[in-house]
Amino acid sequence: MLGGMEKIGQSKDLMHRIIFVLIILAVYRVGVHIPTPGVETSVLAEYFTRYENTLLGLFDLFSGRALSQFSIFAMGIMPYISASIIIELLTVVWPHLGRLKKEGGATGRRKLTQYSRYLTVGLSLFQGFMLSVGLERMQMGEGLSIVIEPGLHFRLISMLTLAAGTCFIMWLGEQITERGIGNGISLIIFAGIVEGLPSAVISVGSDVISGDQSLLRMVVLLAGMLLIVAGVVFCERAQRRIPVQYAQRMVGRRLMGGRSTHLPLKLNPAGVIPPIFASSLIMFPATIGQFVDNPTIKSMTEWISRGNWLYNILYVALIIFFCYFYTGVQFNPSDVADNMKKNGGFIPGIRPGPNTADYIDRILTRITLWGALYVSLICLLPSFVSRYFNVNFYFGGTALLIVVGVALDTISQIYSYMVNQHYDGFLKKGMSGMGKIQPRRRGM
Repeated sequence: MLGGMEKIGQSKDLMHRIIFVLIILAVYRVGVHIPTPGVETSVLAEYFTRYENTLLGLFDLFSGRALSQFSIFAMGIMPYISASIIIELLTVVWPHLGRLKKEGGATGRRKLTQYSRYLTVGLSLFQGFMLSVGLERMQMGEGLSIVIEPGLHFRLISMLTLAAGTCFIMWLGEQITERGIGNGISLIIFAGIVEGLPSAVISVGSDVISGDQSLLRMVVLLAGMLLIVAGVVFCERAQRRIPVQYAQRMVGRRLMGGRSTHLPLKLNPAGVIPPIFASSLIMFPATIGQFVDNPTIKSMTEWISRGNWLYNILYVALIIFFCYFYTGVQFNPSDVADNMKKNGGFIPGIRPGPNTADYIDRILTRITLWGALYVSLICLLPSFVSRYFNVNFYFGGTALLIVVGVALDTISQIYSYMVNQHYDGFLKKGMSGMGKIQPRRRGM
């Protein structure tokens, strides 16, 4: 895939798109450091340091550390992602949305995107108001208040500011997708996660210099991280290719078909959605337990705290469940079998129709299980590394899957753009050359 990437600089249009993406990401990172009025950011940062293993730490990671600073981008792009997932799930149970997705074409997709935007605004206003109310109730041990002047004025200002920030991030992501290269929303999340990598490297280096960590242990850890990243790249690119044969048929006066192709099924078709959902559900009780003084509830939340064996079992079970659930929502074997049958395609040795759907479903079920186990292993790595190496594994779990997945997708889009541009240039040269060819005159 990386072959020919050194020729990126030869394409002016591609370079303009890449520069545009970098400018948009720079604007996003500047907005992360603009605080929302009425908050003591130093007290809030100390509070997030204390509760970094709860839902607050997870949301702070996806917001690019904007939540711990309560900046104008504190909620990040999560409301838009939640709205998109909700609309995607509603297409299964709501016939109108289902028809827009299947039969609406480009117009239907635009309508679904518009519905996601409207729902994003509503979710942003609701979450912004609830977040401001929660900040007013947060107190540090010495009675320090995070909010300078609590009240309805602070709640309204925070709600409108945070909702406007989320909508602006959504607009930035759409601009990257339309005028840049890659998926804008994914690149914004990618930039927020990668932002903390230099500080993590400096922290580990300072521990080695001060003698708190062994140099040999850090070298082993670095080698292990490289192997893990290579394994994630391999698994994210892994596919099960089902052979498909298209029979010959007459379309008008032309004989079409008669070609062989394949149906690719990814090892991890659900992506990073299962670990995000699983983390949110399993961290919710722990987050509630941090704000309750009941000793019974606190002891129960300790059983499902990160690193505990019960936490690991529940985490893996939830990841496997959401892998199957989200794959079932995204991929329908019956629809794939019907489309293949309409176009004259069939799997060798399998009858078209329901038999083909059952065959694809069996293969997809087995692949999803291995993909879910792979995702679970990657997500459990941070706890094992923290226990045996006594170091915070920055790129672990969901963050590692997002970073590698977005990087691979962006590289693929850059490569495809270069191939298409080269092909278009070849066609233009060929057509201009054909215009110079003079017809040959026949002799008398």
